[in-house]
Amino acid sequence: MPLIYLVRHGQAAAGYSEDPDPGLDDLGRAQAEAASETLLTARPKRILSSPLKRAQETAHPYAQAIGESVTLEPRVSEIPSPNLSVSERGAWLQGIMQGQWSNQSEALQAWRASLVDVLKEAREDTVIFSHFVAINALVSAVTKDDQVLVFRPDNASITTFRETNGELALVAQGESRLTVVN
Repeated sequence: MPLIYLVRHGQAAAGYSEDPDPGLDDLGRAQAEAASETLLTARPKRILSSPLKRAQETAHPYAQAIGESVTLEPRVSEIPSPNLSVSERGAWLQGIMQGQWSNQSEALQAWRASLVDVLKEAREDTVIFSHFVAINALVSAVTKDDQVLVFRPDNASITTFRETNGELALVAQGESRLTVVN
């Protein structure tokens, strides 16, 4: 019965509609350190990260602390957006987050299903460094909530799932905030 710790990346140096792949700002780096300290109590050895800089930089302190490497996992990356300019992505994403999964494109539903597959594949305690919408997609899938936005995970918050015989359960939702910021 592996536990899966899903960590939202620390605060990024730029928003979703400003930069396609920003790293962390100073606060984000401090949040990554704090998440690492929290994870050290459980010490999952398997570490997966979205290939995006902000997730990798959030994973780094924990990986360094336990002397393990980070495996990049594209399936836990940010929600795939259609071929939009950086400035158009923010409005597109706001529209998606106000909707329901059953009304999303086949491509987005397939992305959500692939996220679920990553968790179901866990055979040992695992930590995954990912993104706001990806965490929402997983929580909504596991709790069978059709809303795209089910909660607002704070930067570097940790949401925990348990996998038992191919079934996922939400153990604890990460701390959440009142506003949505990428």
